[in-house]
Amino acid sequence: MSPVSLAAVFAVGVLVVIVGYITVASYNAVMGLRQRSDKAWSNIDVVLKQRHDLLPALVAAVRGVMAFEQNVLTEVTRARAAYSPTEPIPDKAAHAEATSAAVRSLLADRRELYNDQVYRYNTRISTLPTLPLAWMFGWKPREFFAATPEETVRPESTL
Repeated sequence: MSPVSLAAVFAVGVLVVIVGYITVASYNAVMGLRQRSDKAWSNIDVVLKQRHDLLPALVAAVRGVMAFEQNVLTEVTRARAAYSPTEPIPDKAAHAEATSAAVRSLLADRRELYNDQVYRYNTRISTLPTLPLAWMFGWKPREFFAATPEETVRPESTL
């Protein structure tokens, strides 16, 4: 084999290795982003479940405070004196509100994390060198989390 032929074979081999490396690295990067966006979506489900589980406790705490305040108002009216409760005001409502605020904040953080992962995934599959792989494997952009019009309206609560 002549030195020119040997150099050509070597050059083709190096080119195949480089293209193979870029392909494998791009594929692995996209799969990692897909997994992170799936995980982020699951985290949103976890927080929604947590919120669902905490809502009855919040309603019960508010009802308890309402009953306590109604009792205090009745006693004040009967005594026609200055407002001085004989027992401490329960802090269940404050705790429930703080918990509710923490869950809302956590949910907002998880939604933001999901949208960030979707942004990274969509950017990766729409740019070179991953764009041809996205076309070959049929990877489609994912949708960002967006609240529906019904979710933007403050929910009504009956106590």
